[in-house]
Amino acid sequence: MSNKFKKAFAVAVVCVLSGHVAMADGVTGINAANTSLRQYVDPVATLCLAIGAVVGIIGGVRVYVKWNSGDQDINKELMGWGGSCLFLVLVAVIIKAFFGV
Repeated sequence: MSNKFKKAFAVAVVCVLSGHVAMADGVTGINAANTSLRQYVDPVATLCLAIGAVVGIIGGVRVYVKWNSGDQDINKELMGWGGSCLFLVLVAVIIKAFFGV
């Protein structure tokens, strides 16, 4: 075996082994990111539900005020506020379902 062949073989072995180490680090990094991301799912879903509750209370008061003032535009107001509350509740449920929490 020539000296050039030995050096080329050594370089090839080092490249292959370093690729496996880098891949192992990548998998470890992905698993760490997955774990840290799953820790935030419950607080974000709870925050969405809390914001939905506040929006629902504000929307209910606004619809009640319009209704008592005799405004004819109650349906549009009710659909707008109700739709936003429904959206926030569904986002919280879908986030939990998407991440499997």
